Amino acid sequence: MATGRAIKTVTVGGVTIGEGAPKVIAPLTGGTSEELYAQAEAVVAARPDLAEWRVDLFSDLADSNAVTSTARALVNRLAGIPLLFTCRTRAEGGRAELDDEAYGELNASLVRSAAVDLVDVEYRRSRPVVERVLRTAHEHGVPVVASNHDFDGTPPKDEIVARLREMQELGADICKIAVMPHSAADVLTLLDATRAMREEHADRPLITMAMGGLGLVSRLSGRVFGSAATFGAVGAASAPGQIDVAELRGALELLDRGGAGAD
Repeated sequence: MATGRAIKTVTVGGVTIGEGAPKVIAPLTGGTSEELYAQAEAVVAARPDLAEWRVDLFSDLADSNAVTSTARALVNRLAGIPLLFTCRTRAEGGRAELDDEAYGELNASLVRSAAVDLVDVEYRRSRPVVERVLRTAHEHGVPVVASNHDFDGTPPKDEIVARLREMQELGADICKIAVMPHSAADVLTLLDATRAMREEHADRPLITMAMGGLGLVSRLSGRVFGSAATFGAVGAASAPGQIDVAELRGALELLDRGGAGAD
C-alpha cells in the first residue's frame, strides 16, 4: 500500500473510507422510481459497501420533491447501505444539463433533506456554488466527494495531482478523479499520480481510476497505490470499465491474500 501522511477517514453508516481494503460502491442507474427500487434490491443482495444514486439518469430530475422522496425511499430499501448522491453533468460524462445555480441548489436541497449519506460535487463548477454546497453539507454533517472526470484523455501526472490537491484545499472530505486512458502509459500515469498524491500531499481519502477496459487494473489495485474506493456494477454500469460487484470483490480479496494490502 502507498504510505504517506495520516489520513482523516470518513465514516458513514458504519463504513469507514480511507482505512483497510478499498470500499466497493455500486451505482443505481434506473430512470424511474420503480426501476431504482428493483435495482436497490439487487444491490442489497450483492452487498457492496456503499451505493451511488446517479440522479442525472432519473426521469424526474427536474422535480425536487420527487428526487427527495425517491432518495428517502432508496435509503429505506438499501437496508443500511450508505447512499452517495451524484448528479453527473454532461460536461463530466453524465446526462444532466443544469446551470451552476440549479446544480448547486439540487445538491444543497438533498443535503438539507437528510435523505442521503454523502454528496458528490463536481469541483470545477462555479467556485461560489461549490463552496456553498460544501458549507451546507458540512453544516448538516454530510461528507462531500469532490470529483473530476476527464473523458477525453489522461492529464499529465502533475496535473492530476494538482487537481486532487485543489479539491483537498477546497475542504472536500474525499477527492476523486477519473481519467480516460489511451495507452498503458496513461494507466501508469494515473496510478503514479495516485501514489504521489497519497505519499506526499493527501490527508484525506482519495478515489482514482482510469476508465474503460484498459484502465480496469486501476479499479483493482487501489489499495496498492492509495485509492480508497472503487466502483462495481450490479446490472447496468454507470461508467466504462466497471465490472460486476461480486467479481470485483473477489479480485480485491485475492490481492489482499497475496499481500497487496499489507501496510
